[in-house]
Amino acid sequence: MNRKTGRIVAIILCLSLAAGSYFCLAGKKRIKADSGVQTVMGTFVRIIVVAKNADTGTRCVEAGLAEIRKVDELMSDYKDDSEISLVNKKAAQQAVRVSESTFEVLQKSMAFSQLTDGAFDITIGPLVDIFHKTQKKHVAPTQEQIEQAKTKVGFEKLILDTENQTVRLADDGMRLDLGGIAKGYGVDKAVEAARRRGAVGVMVNIGGDVRCFGEPPEGRDHWLIGLQDPNSGGEGFNGGGLVLTLRVKNAAVATSGDYEQFVIIDGKRYSHIMNRKTGTSVEGLSSVTIISENATDADALATSVSVMGPEKGLALIETLPGIEAILMTPPPNSQILKTSGADKYIR
Repeated sequence: MNRKTGRIVAIILCLSLAAGSYFCLAGKKRIKADSGVQTVMGTFVRIIVVAKNADTGTRCVEAGLAEIRKVDELMSDYKDDSEISLVNKKAAQQAVRVSESTFEVLQKSMAFSQLTDGAFDITIGPLVDIFHKTQKKHVAPTQEQIEQAKTKVGFEKLILDTENQTVRLADDGMRLDLGGIAKGYGVDKAVEAARRRGAVGVMVNIGGDVRCFGEPPEGRDHWLIGLQDPNSGGEGFNGGGLVLTLRVKNAAVATSGDYEQFVIIDGKRYSHIMNRKTGTSVEGLSSVTIISENATDADALATSVSVMGPEKGLALIETLPGIEAILMTPPPNSQILKTSGADKYIR
């Protein structure tokens, strides 16, 4: 399901504590439980829990991981038996009933499509397929291939029946891709599960989509999240230096960018983030980081702004209460662009 994981990953700067270590906060002993780095949704996952005792911490971590695996089982288009794969196979011929969770994500996706005038669009699957073929064969797509794929894209062709909780696709060949929202939703579900089981603090990180709640380890006032430089030329999780450090509490941070999943053919860069209107990869931004109350919104808006570009993207975020954005433009004239309220999160 990993569609937008990249080198700008959120690095939780307070991870120096060993898993299961104790600390005191205002005279109260706390345990820090750490899942370590897991692999789910085709990317890395880490959960850190602050709890009153070790048993509670362990239960919270396990509950969070279970929620993430559930989201992956329902919404991954890499799994043939997932609900989304079933929708992609059958919904052009008949209505397909899906779970409450999947239907909720589809409804949220439609809302973001309407908000962004189609910049966010989960029907983008046929165009994403072209990128993967381009990446694999190292051959640029033809305009004919792009135009043909575009006829199968459009959130307006996604039909949701709220009463029966079913999905229909208006055209054969349509394919849903939840890579721009499902990780954020998984983060939110994991945080909620940990809170229900007694966590007094929790951080969930799925491929750079992060949400923090409550008390951080060591009794700090905030969770610290580092953003790596997408233009540094480093590779992998540890590649690139930190360009900014964010201080967050009860907030989510998601980053989208074209810095890792791309291919260059005949001097042109093709990325996995697609613009449905042009049928081609987005350009103009190395990364987009969104700070929001929840990770679902942050995830979807990071993708949306990547497609919309800096001017329209920043203008949209400025209209949304409680949401901020930090954008990084590519070389040679790299810049950091921010919404008016973003500075309050920067350390």
